Amino acid sequence: MRRSDGSKNSDVKGTALELAQESSALSHLHHKNNYYNLNNNPTHPPPPPPTPPVTMDPDHTSGIAAPILRPDHPPRRRCFPSFTSSFAIKTSIWAELGGAVGDLGTYIPIVLAVSLVNGLDLSTTLIFTALYNAATGFLFAVPMPVQPMKSIAAVAISESTHLTIPQIMAAGLCTAGVLFILGATGLMSLAYRLIPLPVVRGVQLSQGLAFAFTAIKYIRYNQNFSSSKTSSSDTRPWLGLDGLILAISALLFIILVTGSGDDEDTIQEQQQDEARCDNTQRRRCIRGSFFRKIPSALLVFLLGLALCFARNPSIIHNIKFGPSKITVVKISWQDWKTGFIRAAIPQIPLSVLNSVIAVCKLSADLFPDRRVTARSVSVSVGLMNMVGCWFGAMPVCHGAGGLAGQYRFGGRSGAAVLFLAIGKMVLGLVFGNSFVRILAEFPIGLLGVLLLFAGIELAMASRDMGSKEDSFVMLMCAAVSLTGSSAALGFGCGIVLYLLLRLRDLDCCSSALLLTGKRQQEANNNDDHIV
Repeated sequence: MRRSDGSKNSDVKGTALELAQESSALSHLHHKNNYYNLNNNPTHPPPPPPTPPVTMDPDHTSGIAAPILRPDHPPRRRCFPSFTSSFAIKTSIWAELGGAVGDLGTYIPIVLAVSLVNGLDLSTTLIFTALYNAATGFLFAVPMPVQPMKSIAAVAISESTHLTIPQIMAAGLCTAGVLFILGATGLMSLAYRLIPLPVVRGVQLSQGLAFAFTAIKYIRYNQNFSSSKTSSSDTRPWLGLDGLILAISALLFIILVTGSGDDEDTIQEQQQDEARCDNTQRRRCIRGSFFRKIPSALLVFLLGLALCFARNPSIIHNIKFGPSKITVVKISWQDWKTGFIRAAIPQIPLSVLNSVIAVCKLSADLFPDRRVTARSVSVSVGLMNMVGCWFGAMPVCHGAGGLAGQYRFGGRSGAAVLFLAIGKMVLGLVFGNSFVRILAEFPIGLLGVLLLFAGIELAMASRDMGSKEDSFVMLMCAAVSLTGSSAALGFGCGIVLYLLLRLRDLDCCSSALLLTGKRQQEANNNDDHIV
């Protein structure tokens, strides 16, 4: 019996060995057939790729060499984003078009004032800012705005002795050089990591409220950009092509269409609700989605352009087609000195805080999946002005208010600023400097409406301050910035308050630890005394 069992076991083992040999032969034949079909039939799918070679990690310190998979051809890392990813439309083309004009409430008044007072070449500014918009939209893949440097513009048009064009360009070049050095050396990234978030939120809140206050002045009072003065007695009339009724109607229209502003999570939830709606509720869902697709800011801007010709039909005869001649600006040593002292010094801290730090923080809040670094933004501002200012283009930067405005009206990708770049390029090449006469007739009340929503959107970015200490620092920083009319002053005050609060917490913690140690020592002494 034992012999028979042993023979059976040997027979089973032999049968298993024969089956394994047959399986190996069939597998070899199958690979040969695949190779034959691959060479004779191009449509046949190719065999799976070979596995990458396995090597051992020589630097492994655990005592057991861990295998590392190293492919023959590692994937290449892109230095720049692709065209399709940067300009891919996230929501709809109408939303991106609406977001394209979201920052014009700041852009048009400043550029128009400097053109009328200081003789800025509007055609050159439109052409270069169009190139800036296209480049930044491609590099950052977000609706990164390009706005005039506000402090330089304020000094150029408001002081008794107006700055000349060479002095304005010198101020822009000095500011650009400082930002480029800070970005290239990595100091801007270090500052971005070290500056506390409540201080940044305070700067954003102050800038947003400042935009909102300026917008209310635009809506309520008549403006004279050539003299940069606003009289409280010169109240805007109710009727007319630039009256209060027109501005209030545009304000109510934008609120009806956009509401309080939708973020990405709200839009996705609304789209999911539309998919779950039944037939009776689907009409309401479709009606709500219809309102969201209306480019409210674009319609308001186009209405303003139409009213330009209605307010002054004679501007049609003054239009001269074609761009102006682009020339190199000659800057003397006195221009460098005056531009740096009077305009660049107050502009540099504002650009660091609002154009780089606040923009990066706001971009991280609005677009968490698209990383915008402080180094890249700082270098971008430097390169733009080091090119354009030599040819007379207005010094520009990336403003947090412009980003908030473009996001508020539907901008979600680089497509928004690409559309804006196309519009600026067409206007600069077709109308040239004669476009100043058209903008001079633009209803200022409508610009105030666009600027109001941009300011409110920027101010609402500070709503994430949860603790009382963070809110205290933010509000103190914003209050000092608004009353002192200086973001740098508010920033310094916020830093001091933040450090004092941290020092107080550290002192309280050390006192608590010291008190706990004393109590523990007293308890030990009592135990020893009892023993």
